[in-house]
Amino acid sequence: MVDFQCKARYGWEDLLEITRLLRAPGGCPWDREQTHASIRRNFLEETYEVLDALDRDDPHDMCEELGDILMQVALHTQIEVEQGRFTMDDVVDGVAKKLVYRHPHVFGAVQADTTEEVLVNWESLKRTEKGQRSTADAIESVPHTLPALWRAEKISSKTAKAGFDWASALSALGKLEEEVRELRQALEADGGLDAPHGVQEELGDLLFIAAKIGQMSGVDPEEALHLACDKFDRRFRRVETAADKPLPEHTEAELVALWNSVKEPS
Repeated sequence: MVDFQCKARYGWEDLLEITRLLRAPGGCPWDREQTHASIRRNFLEETYEVLDALDRDDPHDMCEELGDILMQVALHTQIEVEQGRFTMDDVVDGVAKKLVYRHPHVFGAVQADTTEEVLVNWESLKRTEKGQRSTADAIESVPHTLPALWRAEKISSKTAKAGFDWASALSALGKLEEEVRELRQALEADGGLDAPHGVQEELGDLLFIAAKIGQMSGVDPEEALHLACDKFDRRFRRVETAADKPLPEHTEAELVALWNSVKEPS
């Protein structure tokens, strides 16, 4: 039993103390065993649960899920406290200094009257802060752990700001059609999936240019694909309902006809 006084309402310092006690001798065996790697997936899941609550505009769930994110921050930080590398005070100090540094139009003498001017200043200050001397450096800094379409969109946005871009999304569409042809050639060649110019490489090129077209059109490719998944789900349910025999017993032509018959009206 740890030395802890339960309260009717807890604050930030209480959360840090609870987290410390959970990992201390006499605390929770599970919490004591955790490492950054072992709870990495938990952090990701909690983040998506916050996004789900935001999408549903559910204040109760938002409050709970944001609390779970704070719990993850506290736990990861406590692991570092135990190793003597940094503390929560360092975390808070770092983000506070970053906010002040990247908002010179609020905390300094820089003039920025529009959102566009703010974003230009933000990107310039960020590159200076992180020692990025080129656009290639900025691209490399995009987290490799992002969902791939999101990463592609961010990379495309950075190169566009450097002047490396198509004239329009319609211009980029020609590149998409080229990638479709190259993917077709890779499939017809039937070589190894990961061979040079094989299906994996050509499919990746196609997805990248599709994300690029989304970026140029002001469309979030992740959101677009989620909406496509939702649409496919609805249509497939109607296909299963409309089918008069098990789907594997249908010919390809029959399946296409079924699919077309349940399409949502435009």
